[in-house]
Order: sequence, then structure tokens, then C-alpha cells
Amino acid sequence: MKLRNALIAAVLFTAGPALAQTPAGGTQQKPATAAPVQPGQAAAKPAGTDSKAPAEKLDPAKEAAIRHLLDITGESKEGENINTGMTGRVHDVMSRALPADQLPKFMDTFSQRFTAGAPPSAVTDAVVKIYAEHFSVEDIQGITKFYESPVGQRMVKEMPDVARESQDLGMQMGQKVVIAVLRGMSDEYPQLKQMLPPDPDHPAPAPNAGTAPAPAPSTPNPNSTPGTKPTPPQQ
Repeated sequence: MKLRNALIAAVLFTAGPALAQTPAGGTQQKPATAAPVQPGQAAAKPAGTDSKAPAEKLDPAKEAAIRHLLDITGESKEGENINTGMTGRVHDVMSRALPADQLPKFMDTFSQRFTAGAPPSAVTDAVVKIYAEHFSVEDIQGITKFYESPVGQRMVKEMPDVARESQDLGMQMGQKVVIAVLRGMSDEYPQLKQMLPPDPDHPAPAPNAGTAPAPAPSTPNPNSTPGTKPTPPQQ
């Protein structure tokens, strides 16, 4: 059961974008029923059928220019980065589900099969087609010229850090707002108070704050009799 749950968690964690395309409620839409065809009338195309003509074969010179641009910008390694990230996530999940001596063999098998099913080159091939649809050869040449310049190379070097720092900052800002909103809702939903971190602007009062400690009880004289005054010492 533990292994099955870990596998499910790994799949859900890495396949989030695909699951996001599922219709609300998890139900699938039924295929539309084709209308009856009258005699002498051409059959209507099913709904959702792409009416565009087949994509033309990409010009080899344009494809080469795009691949050169992807090499300069480092985007040709996007497939490798995606596979590395997904494999790392599976490793993190399975490291909590499998014994330590079984994890290396499991990850070796998974990595080989995952790479065979999703080769990094397939991502690059898809990106090339996307660039070809959005940019002309002249566009690609102009973009390449920029990225080959010193400032373009500087941008290639610094943009990963810029993107990561921007994302981290955005997450921190969002988390602060989320916590503030939840604190404002904690009177209506008291269970939130146990889930939220302490509020630094309104610290909780210390236990028994402001109460003076009780005086220590006096030690009785062992030579005294209850109800009598102690005898003063002899001179």
C-alpha cells in the first residue's frame, strides 16, 4: 500500500499539467452524435475535426536556423532539463517509500524507460515547429544576431537566475498575502488559528503574564509548640 501510494503521488506530481486539462468533475464529454446524412448531401465533419490542410514540410534552411538559435539560447537542452526535473521528483517520492538498497536499481530502470518513452530530442523537435509557426527566417536571423552579441550572451547567462529569483520573490509575496487573508478569516473559521504560523505583529500573551509570584511559605521553628510563642534564647 505504501509503495502504491508513493507511485500515485509521483505520477500526480509530474503529470499536473496534463491532469489540469481534465474537465471539471472528472467526467469526460461524450462524443457528439453525427447528424443523419440526407441523400445527395456530403457528410458533415465531426465536431473538433481540424479543417486545416496538413502542415507543410519545414524548410531545411529555416529548421537549421532555428536549431542554431536554440543552441545559442540553451533552449535545445529543455528536454533534458524537463526529464531531469521529473526524474528528481520521482526519486524524492520513492526515497520515502522504498528501502535504501532498492532505490538505485529502481531509479536506473525508471530512468531508462522514461528516457526511452520521452526522449529529450522530442521536446526540441516540437519547439522547432513552434518557432517555425511564429517566426519567419528573417525573424530567426535577427533574433540570432542579437543573442550572438555580447549583450545577448549576457542575457543568456543571467536569465536563468533572473527567472528563478523573480519566481521566488513572487512566491514569497504571494505567501504573505495568503497568510494575511487566512488570518482575517480565522474568526469565522477558528480551525485556521491552529494551522497558521504565529503573527509577529500580534504575539500571543505569555502564560500568567502580569501575575506576581506567590510568596514562599515560612519555615516553622521545630522547637515551637503549635499555638505558643517561641521562647527567646537565654542570656
